[in-house]
Amino acid sequence: MRSSFFKKRKTITTEMGKEFIGDVGKQKLEHFSGDIEHSINYFKMLYSFPNNIDFMLREFTINKMERRAVLFYIPSLTDTKLIDEEIIKPLIMTDKEITDVPSAMSVSSIRTETGIDKAVNGLNTGDTLLLVEGLRHGYMIKTASAAGRSVEKPQNETTLFGPKESFIEKADINISLIRKRIRSEDFTVEKLTIGARSHNEVFIIYNKELASEKVLSEVKGRIGAISKDAVQNISLLAQHIEDRKRSLVPTVLQTERPDRAASFIEDGYVIVVMNNSPFALVAPSTFWSFYHSGDDHYLRFINGNFTRLLRILAMFITLFTPSAYIAITNYHMEMLPTDLLLAIAGAREMVPFPAILELLMLELAFELIREAGVRVPVPIGPTIGIVGALILGQAGVEANVVSPIVVIVVALSGLSSYAIGDVNLNYTIRITRFAFLIAAGLMGIFGMVLCFMAALIYLTSLKSFGVPYLAPLTPAYKSSGDTVFRRLLTNEILRPGFTKTKDITKDTVRNK
Repeated sequence: MRSSFFKKRKTITTEMGKEFIGDVGKQKLEHFSGDIEHSINYFKMLYSFPNNIDFMLREFTINKMERRAVLFYIPSLTDTKLIDEEIIKPLIMTDKEITDVPSAMSVSSIRTETGIDKAVNGLNTGDTLLLVEGLRHGYMIKTASAAGRSVEKPQNETTLFGPKESFIEKADINISLIRKRIRSEDFTVEKLTIGARSHNEVFIIYNKELASEKVLSEVKGRIGAISKDAVQNISLLAQHIEDRKRSLVPTVLQTERPDRAASFIEDGYVIVVMNNSPFALVAPSTFWSFYHSGDDHYLRFINGNFTRLLRILAMFITLFTPSAYIAITNYHMEMLPTDLLLAIAGAREMVPFPAILELLMLELAFELIREAGVRVPVPIGPTIGIVGALILGQAGVEANVVSPIVVIVVALSGLSSYAIGDVNLNYTIRITRFAFLIAAGLMGIFGMVLCFMAALIYLTSLKSFGVPYLAPLTPAYKSSGDTVFRRLLTNEILRPGFTKTKDITKDTVRNK
């Protein structure tokens, strides 16, 4: 990748105004040689110093050793105060004889590195490289301190009684948020690097005594097969590793809640996190994972199932209300009471458009308002949603463009869609309802039934990392039966069998 770059001789201008014509550019170095001047010139060339201001080197002499040393680091990724106080100061101001460089520094993590490539990767992630004259290795010191926000409340998966912590854009903090909930020696974190140029780090988290080896190897294989130059965050990674990339239905779950990620790990799932992303991926993911919410188990048994009932009703209302209106008014008018039929006919008397076109226009207008509310600045987002809907609905009725009953149908369908918590499933339901609407316009209720059957057949054909999408409902697996409704917590003694977990029983008494 850099072969032509390293074959050229390089002229480097130092901060003192001197020029150095380096022979180090003739070949790419693989290991430290102990020649500190040679290493300094090599890293200057590699990072385009001093033109590149986001790279620093600091030379000094180690007291009592009388050896020349140099530090390399990237200021934007490191804690410069820590470098001054815990690395440089102990080495140059000590009065004791230094026999071992690492023991003289007051740092939390330090490792020895002989390969230059690994040292460069460490520098690019915020570590500091210390080279000492005469030593054929370097010391990689953990000094990373990239800017980022603190742990905040979840924005998309809010709960009434659950924890109020959400993931942030730092992978190490996200891992710690999960780790503090799972105090087990079986908690395992593996790191993979993807991206030929960006070297993005991917962390795979699982319980080694619960996670299926088959699912784990499938996740690693798909991540390792990515051949892109860069994959910057978890949302992009999900699109690379999901089963059907053109599918309307999501097959990889993203969650921003550490408590939810921890519960998935305890059920034998595999979690994936990355830097620069406040979400975690869950593999495998079934339809029920998207349907459930964080509050389902924090609420009492009856309350939690009541919210699930409302959610499943909201899904059917969103899908079928507009299409049922079209089917009944166009093909099956005998299903309506005479008074209601006359009221609908009277309301549509002055509307010049067919019912299907009328409904499509209003549905598209509602989606435009919703999208505008998401994209505009936060302070005016709710204003656009409320005022835009009121103005369009009222003006449309007064101008005889749409009938009042259609406004009610679209409003009911739109409001019901907000009860679907997962964003990806929400988009799926919203888009699918247009297919139901067109099918009802063509063949009435028969079109709706055909469309619904086709959707069910399609869902049963999907898999997520080898797991059937509608499991454990179909095909049947041993599990706690947590699908449409949940059970009492005391009765949930089985982990999902479809994850192929090594230990399917949660009950410690039974395990004994």
